[in-house]
Amino acid sequence: MADRDILPDSFKPAHYELVIKDLDFEKWAYKGTVKIFGELVKLTKEITLNTLELKVLSSSIAVSLNKTDEELKSVDSTEDAKSQRTTIVFPQELPVSPKTCLTIEFTGELNHDMAGFYRSQYKPTVPAAASVPRDDQFHYMLSTQFEACDARRAFPCFDEPNLKATFDFSIEIPADQVALSNMPVKEITAAGPDKKLVAFETSPVMSTYLFAWAVGDFEYVEAFTDRHYNGKQIPVRVYTTRGLKEQGMWALEHAPKVIDYFSEQFEIDYPLPKSDILAVHEFTHGAMENWGLVTYRMTAILFDEKLSEARFRNRIAYVVAHELAHQWFGNLVTMDWWDELWLNEGFATWAGWLATDHLHPDWEVWPQFVNEGMDMAFTLDAVRASHPIQVTVRDALDVNQIFDHISYLKGCSMIRMLASNLGIKTFLKGVAIYLKKNAYGNAKTKALWDSLSEASGVDVNTLMGPWIEKIGFPVLTVTEDGSEQISIKQSRFLSTGDVKPEDDQTTWWVPLALKGKVGSQGVEELALTTKDSTINGVSNDFYQLNTGATGFYRVNYPESRLKTLGTQLDKLSTEDKIYITGSAADLAFSGDGSTAALLSFVQGLKNETHYRVLSQAMDAVGTLKSIFSEDEQVKKALQKFTLELIDKALKTVGWEARKGEDYNTSLLRKKLLLTAVASDHQETIQAGFARWSAYCADPSASPISADLRAPVYRSAIKSDTANAVEALKQEWFTTPAIDGKEICLQALSKASDATIVKETLLPFLFSTSPPAAASDSIPSADMHILASGLSANSTARPLLWAYLRDNWDQFNAKLGGNPILADRMIKSSLSKFSDLETLAGIEKFFAGVSTKGFDRTLETVKDKIRGRAAYKARDAAGVKAWLESAGYII
Repeated sequence: MADRDILPDSFKPAHYELVIKDLDFEKWAYKGTVKIFGELVKLTKEITLNTLELKVLSSSIAVSLNKTDEELKSVDSTEDAKSQRTTIVFPQELPVSPKTCLTIEFTGELNHDMAGFYRSQYKPTVPAAASVPRDDQFHYMLSTQFEACDARRAFPCFDEPNLKATFDFSIEIPADQVALSNMPVKEITAAGPDKKLVAFETSPVMSTYLFAWAVGDFEYVEAFTDRHYNGKQIPVRVYTTRGLKEQGMWALEHAPKVIDYFSEQFEIDYPLPKSDILAVHEFTHGAMENWGLVTYRMTAILFDEKLSEARFRNRIAYVVAHELAHQWFGNLVTMDWWDELWLNEGFATWAGWLATDHLHPDWEVWPQFVNEGMDMAFTLDAVRASHPIQVTVRDALDVNQIFDHISYLKGCSMIRMLASNLGIKTFLKGVAIYLKKNAYGNAKTKALWDSLSEASGVDVNTLMGPWIEKIGFPVLTVTEDGSEQISIKQSRFLSTGDVKPEDDQTTWWVPLALKGKVGSQGVEELALTTKDSTINGVSNDFYQLNTGATGFYRVNYPESRLKTLGTQLDKLSTEDKIYITGSAADLAFSGDGSTAALLSFVQGLKNETHYRVLSQAMDAVGTLKSIFSEDEQVKKALQKFTLELIDKALKTVGWEARKGEDYNTSLLRKKLLLTAVASDHQETIQAGFARWSAYCADPSASPISADLRAPVYRSAIKSDTANAVEALKQEWFTTPAIDGKEICLQALSKASDATIVKETLLPFLFSTSPPAAASDSIPSADMHILASGLSANSTARPLLWAYLRDNWDQFNAKLGGNPILADRMIKSSLSKFSDLETLAGIEKFFAGVSTKGFDRTLETVKDKIRGRAAYKARDAAGVKAWLESAGYII
C-alpha cells in the first residue's frame, strides 16, 4: 500500500518452527534454526524478511510443486540494517507454490536493551539455581519483548501484524532452570550434560509481536478459573524469580476472575489452555500482552502485603485486567496495521477499568480515570503537534511514538463516550459481534463501528469518524441571555490559545448530557452536530453540560456561571467536580477562560474531602505554582492558598491510618501530606522529619509505613538535603520493597540544592557504567522516574536539560539504542519549561542531532513550552492581582 512501507508480498507465512540452542552466558549469544512454512504467491528469485542484530548463517527453501519437492540453497543474503530487512537470493526463479518451507540458521544476541530476546539483571532474595548466569553484582533472567517490531531481533521473521501464523517453539536450557512460552510444555527431553530441550505445544494463529518466551530460575503460585472451558478450569500462574512468588498473590486473586468476567462479557471463552503471568526485572513498559504469557514490570504485578504502598493494589488490578482484555481484543482479533494501534490500546484501557470497577466498586475508578486518564489525554491532545487517534504509520520503525496518551487514554475516552451513549450492554454486544466475525484475523476500526451499529441501530461510523480521523477535541463555549436559553458553539481547543481558521475545520458529534432542563429531573441526551446551536428551557438557577464527564471535550461556562457552580457542589457528582475543575484549569491556561475564575471555583472546594476531587484541584494549583512562582510573593501566596484548600481534609486524615478506612482515604493522606510539605507547612515537615530521624536511628524499631514513605522522604529532603540524598540513594539500592526504588527516586528529585543536583543526582541518572558498589547508576528503564521529578523541580529543570544536552552521546549509549526509552526521556525532561529562550536552545540543539524515534514527541514538547510561556506572559499580573484582592498577598 502506498501509505505503508511493508515487506514484499511474494511469500505468505503460515507456520514457524523455531528452535533456540547453545545459550552462551559468557558471550551473551545463542544459535537458532527457524523453518517458515508458507505459500509462494508470486514468481521470485528472492525472499525478503525482517532481521535486526542477527547473523544469517545459511538458508534454503523447499518448494512442493506437482507432487515433487525441490530444495534450493541460497546463493546470497544481503542485510539492510536501516530497514531491518534481509533479502535471501536463490540461484533460480522460485515458482508459485502453496506449500513451501524456508529454513534459516542464524545467531543472535542476548542483549541488555529490553528489546527482542534480552537479559534482565537482578539481585536474588534467596540462593539461585547453580546454572543461573551471574557476575559480581547481579544474576540474570532471560525474556522477550517483541511489540512493536522486535521479534526480528530474536529470529528472522515476517514481522508485521497482519502476517499471522502458528508457532512451534523449542529451546535448549540448563536442566535446573525453567522455560516458558505462549503455550503449555509439550515435552522435555535431555539434551546432553545438564541441559534439556523444552518443546511447547503449537500456538493459535497470531502476530509475531505476540510470540514470547522466557528462561530463568522461576517459581510460581497458581489458581484456577471458576468457570470451565472445554470441561476444564484454566490454570493461572504468576511466575517470579525464586523467592518472590508470594508477592504474586494479589495479582493471582484477580486474574482468574478477570478471565471469567471477560469470557462472559465478550461471549467468547478465553481461547488458550493456560494463562501465565511473568514478573520481569527490567522492562520498558508496564506490561506486554503476549498471548498466554503476559510479561510485567515488577511494580505492575508484585505486591508485598507488608511493604508495598496501597496505590499499587489499584495499579496491579488494573494492569492485569488491561492485559487480559488484550487476549481477546488485540490477540484474538488484531489491528490490521500499526496506524490503528488505538484499537488495541484504547479498548484494553477501557475494558481494564471496566473489570476493575466490577471487582472493586468501592475504589471509584471512573472518577480516577477522569482525574488521571482523561486529563492526560486532554493535555497531549490540546497541542498543535498532537496526532489523530488513527495516525499514518508509514514505517513500522516509527510506531513506538504512538504508544502514547492519544492511543491509550484518548482512545479509552472515545470508547467510554460511545459506550455511555449506546449503553454498556449494547456496546458489549457490539464488541462480541466484532470479535466473533474477526476471530484469529485482523480488522480495521470500521469493522468495530459496523458491529456496534449492528448491535445498536445507530450509525456509529458517522458519529465517530471525526473523533478518530481528525486531530484534537472541541471546547464548547456557552453564552447565556438570562431568559432560560443558552447558546453553544464548538471550536477546536488549543492550550496555546492561538487557534487559526485552518486549525478549526472539524465539526464533532458532541453528546451534551445536559442537566438542568426546565421541568426535567434527569439528564437530557442531546447532541451538538453543528458548529453552534441554541437550547431553550434551560434553568437560570442551575444547569451543567457533560454530566458524568463521559464526553471528551471542555466546557467554557460564563465566568459568573462557573462561580455559581462553585456554590452548588451538592448538585454535582464526583466526576462532575473533577471535570469542571480540569476544564477551568485548561481554559485559564489557554486564555479562553480566566485564572481568576479557576481560583474562585477551586476556593469553593475547601470543604471537599474526596481524594480525586482534591487531587484535581491540587494539580490545577500545582500548574500555577510551576508557571508563576518565579515571583516570590506569588509563590508564597499560592502556598497559602493551597494550605487553606487542604486544611480541613488534612486535619481529618492526619498521619495515622484508622482501622477499616477505605482505599481512597490512604491515597488522600499521602497526597495531602506531600502537598503540605511542598507548600512549606512547617508542622507537617517537622512531623515527617521526626519519623525520618527515628527511622535512620533504628530502622527496625521505627519503620516507616508503606503509605507514608513518600511524605516522610520529602520532609527529609526539605529538612536535611545533603544527608537525606545520600541516605535515600542507599535506600534505593537496598530496599526490599518492590515499589521502594520508585518512591526513593521520586523523593530524590525534589532536592532543590543546585550543587547536589549537579554533582550527585545527574551523574546518578546518566551514569553508564556502574562502579563496584553498583549503587550509582539508575537502570535505563527507570530513568524517566527521576527525570520527570527533576523536570518539575524549578532548580533542577535547567540543570537536567544542560546535562542532557552536554552529554548526549553518553545518554544514547546508556539507552542502548532503545527508541522507547529515548522518547520517554525527552517527554519527561523538557516539557515543564515556561520560557521562549530555553525553547530556542532546545530547537537549536535538536536541529543538529538525529531525532529519529522521538520527533513527534519533541514537537509536542515544544508546543507545551510555547503554551506555558504564553500563559505566563499573559496572566502573571492577573494572577498576582487576584491573590492580592483575595488577601493571600498582604
